[in-house]
Amino acid sequence: MPAREERPPLRIVISDPRAGNKVVKVKVKGVEDEALAYTDSMKKTKGQERAELPKAKVSPKLAAELNLNEVGVMTISIRQEGSKTNVPLKVIQDQSVPEGEVWVHKALLAEAVGAEEAEALAFRAKAWQIAVSEDIAIRLSGLKIGNTFDGTLIGAPGISLKIVGGTDASGFPMHPGVPGSVRRKILLSGPPGFHPKRSGERKRKTVRGNTIPDPRAERRKTALAQLNVVIAYPEAQQATS
Repeated sequence: MPAREERPPLRIVISDPRAGNKVVKVKVKGVEDEALAYTDSMKKTKGQERAELPKAKVSPKLAAELNLNEVGVMTISIRQEGSKTNVPLKVIQDQSVPEGEVWVHKALLAEAVGAEEAEALAFRAKAWQIAVSEDIAIRLSGLKIGNTFDGTLIGAPGISLKIVGGTDASGFPMHPGVPGSVRRKILLSGPPGFHPKRSGERKRKTVRGNTIPDPRAERRKTALAQLNVVIAYPEAQQATS
């Protein structure tokens, strides 16, 4: 019997429509703190996506300035020798952190920039990405574009997430107007799946259905690789109901 073809984990990209554009200059310090433990599941490499976000401690004042109380996810952007490193972080508020500082585990900062301290720009994260296990992907199966689910399922308690699209391992996008989860070739006049270069242009393109498949029934080349979701705030939910 041939070996089972391993499927890559499902990546979920979470967007925050309320992130805004507020940016604050901060000093990032690497510290030894069990609450900020930097585990393998938090690391992002060429062959691995993060399964959970690294943690950071900030002062309540900085959290309020960046409006982090709703979701609690921030990004630090560190520039060094012509390169830029962006790291999304799950925020812990701590009165002992000086204003204008962000504390992360020293192993994270050493890996990111090879230093114990760094100057950075901090802002409320506009989007971040995590990889989920097959067990979680199975629990998401059957949901469609437009459906919402509890963020607790993917380690984001207290928020509701609305499915807005996705792509499979070959780059074919989910289409809201196509039922099911298989690929179909349909005539399109716009995205997703087709970006016309001139007004009125139409083209037959391959897309996926609007439903998340059971990963156990998918082959590697056809498996759903990325799911795009947006935080559905109560006001937005009421406006669309």
